[in-house]
Amino acid sequence: MKRAFLFPGQGSQTVGMGKDIYEKYEEAKKVYDEASKISGIDIKKLCFEGPEEELNKTENTQIAILTTSLAILEVLKSKGIEAEIACGLSLGEYCALIYSGIISFEDGIKLIKKRGYYMGNLIPNEEYLMAAVIGLDVTKIEEICNELRDSGNFVVPANYNCSTQTVVSGVKEAVEIAIEKLKIAGARRVIPLNTSGPFHTEKLIKAKEAYEKELENVTFNLKESNVKVIKNIDGTYYNSSDNIKEILAKHIISSVRFDKAIKLMQEENVEEYVEIGPGRTLTGFVRKDNKEAKTYNINSLESLEKYLEEENI
Repeated sequence: MKRAFLFPGQGSQTVGMGKDIYEKYEEAKKVYDEASKISGIDIKKLCFEGPEEELNKTENTQIAILTTSLAILEVLKSKGIEAEIACGLSLGEYCALIYSGIISFEDGIKLIKKRGYYMGNLIPNEEYLMAAVIGLDVTKIEEICNELRDSGNFVVPANYNCSTQTVVSGVKEAVEIAIEKLKIAGARRVIPLNTSGPFHTEKLIKAKEAYEKELENVTFNLKESNVKVIKNIDGTYYNSSDNIKEILAKHIISSVRFDKAIKLMQEENVEEYVEIGPGRTLTGFVRKDNKEAKTYNINSLESLEKYLEEENI
């Protein structure tokens, strides 16, 4: 059976995430402890106790979600559960890269600490907003965003989540105008999101430039991986000829193409999709475009043990 691991991105965090798994499994405990030691952040406290305001800061959110997903992953690996394909949404791609061995655990923790800090702090001092557009053709969304940008209102598609959902991002006033236009154009729903920055847009160019310097200090092992990892920027697999440092830096200012990742996994005849980490967003996207998909979410001790039971482990 062909299995894919999916790793969530920012927005899936909740205070208390991972605590029950940490308390039962030594493998999970070791991941939290090691990540805290490497980063110099008390990640257990951040994840298990919050407060929510601190957990929701981009510089904290990214490393908290990464660590939680990796802790659950380590338990699955200890039970012999593996996947041939891995992908994530934005920061979730780093979980996939660590799982595949393309990035070491230590380098992944260090990179996400810096990435979260730069994405949370190196942005122009403006008010920003992101909104999920549901039930409107993506060409129409792009058309409206282009028209607004041509008139000086900064708003762009940032996340192509699936065929029926696209997230737009930009300056708050421009996104608010876009929301009304998208509704008039026939969007079934347009939902403002609780996010703190114009992620995956050119407004983060300074964050990208700072992050490029961090990437220079890291060694990547593209040739040694047996796991196929899907790139967010174009929905294709990483290959040995890729300039991964350039791709990961560009990732910060480029749209996330999870819709293309879903399509590629369908073409690869993936039978089982396992979302590892807080929330259940990614399997929801998969099911929108692949009604027959067999999906699992592992985000708690209960869901983990239920999955292991179904796998006869």
